[in-house]
Amino acid sequence: MEEDMETYKIIDMLCKGNPDAYAVIKGSGINGLLLVYGYETGCVLVIEANGLSNTDCNQGIHGLHIHEGKKCMGTKDNPFSDAGGHFNMNECLHPYHNGDLPPLFSKDGMAWMAVYINKFTVNDIIGRTIIIHEKKDDLTSQPSGNAGKMIACGEIIDIYQ
Repeated sequence: MEEDMETYKIIDMLCKGNPDAYAVIKGSGINGLLLVYGYETGCVLVIEANGLSNTDCNQGIHGLHIHEGKKCMGTKDNPFSDAGGHFNMNECLHPYHNGDLPPLFSKDGMAWMAVYINKFTVNDIIGRTIIIHEKKDDLTSQPSGNAGKMIACGEIIDIYQ
């Protein structure tokens, strides 16, 4: 096996390195964690969430996005409305927002995912929020994919803060 393969470099970084940022993700009956590792021209996101709702076969598919807002606050009807819209520093249409992430797949309420994203750096998302939505993102509807309510939120914080 070649030692310069990106997969091995990323796994080595995850095993030996420290994250550069994190978010504690919370919602009604939902808890989770986001770890953000700077890598090359982007970052590796590691997400875990528990307590997610199931749809078919005890599984769920949930929209996952970085939002532009700084706080996981809001109103009684929309508890995370202060998270704002999808992070979109290039002003592209959905699903090409910088904050548009792959869907979060869950089984029996639990999801775990690691993904490399080169649409932003760690510094671009520190001070923003990560949102889990109740439904999957359809990757078409404007302005944000018709993923339903925001069911969990985490504020992305510099690990050294």
